[in-house]
Amino acid sequence: MPQFDTVLFDLDGTLTDPAEGITNSVAFALERFGVSVADRRELLPFIGPPLKESFMRFYGMDDARAEQAVADYREYFAPKGIFENAVYPGVEELLRTLREAGIRVVLATSKPEVFARQILEHFGLLEQFDAVCGSELDGRRTDKAEVIAEALRRCPGECSVMVGDRLHDVAGAKKNGLPCIGVLFGYGGREELQSAGADLLAEDVQALKKLLLA
Repeated sequence: MPQFDTVLFDLDGTLTDPAEGITNSVAFALERFGVSVADRRELLPFIGPPLKESFMRFYGMDDARAEQAVADYREYFAPKGIFENAVYPGVEELLRTLREAGIRVVLATSKPEVFARQILEHFGLLEQFDAVCGSELDGRRTDKAEVIAEALRRCPGECSVMVGDRLHDVAGAKKNGLPCIGVLFGYGGREELQSAGADLLAEDVQALKKLLLA
């Protein structure tokens, strides 16, 4: 019998590596504000947290400018950046194995739900999910705890777990009374996940599979 009956997955940095698309989209938005970023690696911290929060934190934007930056970001992301992305090796097999074991699979991402569905469909993964939950384009439900709460409302389980790569995933899980498995192949890293209070850590997708099917 699996330890968990429902697994909530983050998307960026957990199931897919979106670095190219996200950093290109952020750079596009910053160019609109006269900011040029030569090294895209400087923008990797944007992967995971809500976009508006990141523009305010990393570039000192006020609320209105950050809202505009998000709109500019989506101008590049929606038609192009969304598909500058890659599924981590082993993820498709992991999702299929969980479903075959009778475990429900749910997406819980701060990315707008409409984009998340497009990404899953593009990579042929949508059919592996029992529910897909994300934020709204108007800025509602961007906080990870709110996303997880809505995911649990849509697909409640007796024993659920959150899987993610950033501190926001851990904090959101804790606020909803869930354990969280942190993945080390994403963008948070061991120190960030441990400091946030991740219950378990997975070095790679195979290690994650073993934890979820224990």
